[in-house]
Amino acid sequence: MAISLALGSRALPLPDVIRALVSPDDSVASVIVWELRLPRALAALLVGSGLAVAGVLMQSLTRNPLAEPGLLGVNAGAALAVVVGAAVLGIGSLSGRLWLACLGAAGAALLVGWIGLGRHSPSTDPLAHLLLTGLALSACAGAVTGSITMFNSSAFDSHRFWVVGSLTERTYEQVGAVAPLIVLGLVLGMLVIKPLDALLMGEDAAAALGVPVGQVRLLTLLAITLLCGGATALAGPIGFVGLVVPHALRLLVGSSIKRVLPLSLLFGALLVLIADVIGRLVLAPAELEVGIVTALIGAPVLLILVLRRERPRSCPAARRLSRYSQQVGVLGSRQEGDRA
Repeated sequence: MAISLALGSRALPLPDVIRALVSPDDSVASVIVWELRLPRALAALLVGSGLAVAGVLMQSLTRNPLAEPGLLGVNAGAALAVVVGAAVLGIGSLSGRLWLACLGAAGAALLVGWIGLGRHSPSTDPLAHLLLTGLALSACAGAVTGSITMFNSSAFDSHRFWVVGSLTERTYEQVGAVAPLIVLGLVLGMLVIKPLDALLMGEDAAAALGVPVGQVRLLTLLAITLLCGGATALAGPIGFVGLVVPHALRLLVGSSIKRVLPLSLLFGALLVLIADVIGRLVLAPAELEVGIVTALIGAPVLLILVLRRERPRSCPAARRLSRYSQQVGVLGSRQEGDRA
């Protein structure tokens, strides 16, 4: 955190950062720390933790390690709301885009949940129907967004600056507006840890243990919507955080959600914070948007993790079993040769 406050287009010594935090005044260092970098760092922590925990919940709910929160159509709904607000209402300010993104994300999640869970046939898997509904809604919203931005320059500018994912010029008011949504989503995520862990064994087994499957699904979807919607509204659609962080932690600490979810909260926040610092330093005094940095980091890391997972694992017991099988095969060949 202190490093994030110290580094940027104008580097500050750590003693100056600590002095500004402890006793703020009208000095340049104090203004930079309190007005520019601290709200940005808080936004990075909120966005990273929210996206990572939403990814864990989404992957646990669908039992698919490659699922991500964007499959619910939240990002596409937020983008459509930002574009419509700019084209129809003339809203182009950062605060205006934040509230539009919140409304769009919430509307998309409600529509996907209503169609995906409430309108499916009994013979259809509700989770599969939910994901397909989210993909269809994302495609439709993306098509409408592209059509509007093609013919409206102000909508195109708003969408272009928002869609890359950025933490630039974030204020305490914006962070405070979104923080309750993300904190509530984190609390709901912690509450469904045990039921989701039981659901990993299958719905029938979870129901036999007394888990209310339907209620757990709704609470989990609500938590994902709050986390992903709040993070997307605050910083735009930042990719790979909700996909890479849970996937990496499962390879390190196992698949138990009791261990993965709390660690995802920490490492997701750390990833976005580091990505924001890297983006400030790479092209200084210009900046590289945090969404671009997370994609540059996340894509190769995800590829490496997938390749490591597919590589056959070798352990001492497996090697001993292999040697024993080879010895048995050689002995059998010798016996057949003696009989011949």
